[in-house]
Amino acid sequence: MKPFASVLNPMVVRFIAAGLLAGVFVGGAYAQQSGLPINAAASVNGVIITNDMVEQGMKVAISQGQKDSPELRKIVIEKFVEVLLLSQQAEKDGLANSEKANNQLMMIRQNYLADLELSTYMSKNPITDADIQAEYNKEIASLGPQGMITEYKVSDIAVASEADAQAALARIKKGEPFDKVAKSVSLAPNKVQGGAVGWVQASQVSPQLASALTSLPKGQVTAPIQMQQGWYLMKLEDKKSSKPPSFEQAKAAIRAGMTQRKQYEFLGQIAKDAKIVVQ
Repeated sequence: MKPFASVLNPMVVRFIAAGLLAGVFVGGAYAQQSGLPINAAASVNGVIITNDMVEQGMKVAISQGQKDSPELRKIVIEKFVEVLLLSQQAEKDGLANSEKANNQLMMIRQNYLADLELSTYMSKNPITDADIQAEYNKEIASLGPQGMITEYKVSDIAVASEADAQAALARIKKGEPFDKVAKSVSLAPNKVQGGAVGWVQASQVSPQLASALTSLPKGQVTAPIQMQQGWYLMKLEDKKSSKPPSFEQAKAAIRAGMTQRKQYEFLGQIAKDAKIVVQ
């Protein structure tokens, strides 16, 4: 429900980042005239593609749903060859030292280091099965004596100011459909879906939104709600109750949620000691 979305890097960019920033993409190892070194999977104009790089590429592809196989390994190697061919041609064409290239390489380096810092932090501060079990027990206890999960089907509109939120609400009160107003004024990526968010639980949104959501009648729209990212209007499209999943069914989702929360907390700690200036 945030008005900004993360951009997922394409696989080829992930390959470039992994290679360049690990220092193995165009390092000092070159193919010998008699053949490739032991740890080489291929070479392009003498520049080595190592087996370690291919393994990294395989892990990325498998994490995206590809099946581990000799065919996938061949595809990964071919992708590295394509990247090397294009990067070498870019060097020949004088693009390597352009401002655009330097900016992109800086961003790739920063993103890689950010991912590396988070993964290192999580490896030193792992979430254990016991932590997940405790979180599951806490969530089950919070359901009350009936032990049912309440879910809310929500749509939202995110705008920059209270005045914009009030103007959007006025249009809705005059009878204009919520989804039409969302497509017209919302700053959130889901504006193209008319502000549709889908089914959420109160525990999955901020306390301000949860408080408004749980007291909102079906089909109604909240008053403007101020958040760090801007101002929100929420509409409760529908509401339902269901039995909670078993621990095994919920384990992966709980781990993901706890991981995200732990990473945000770590980032918050770093931010406290940083001097951040935004114009």
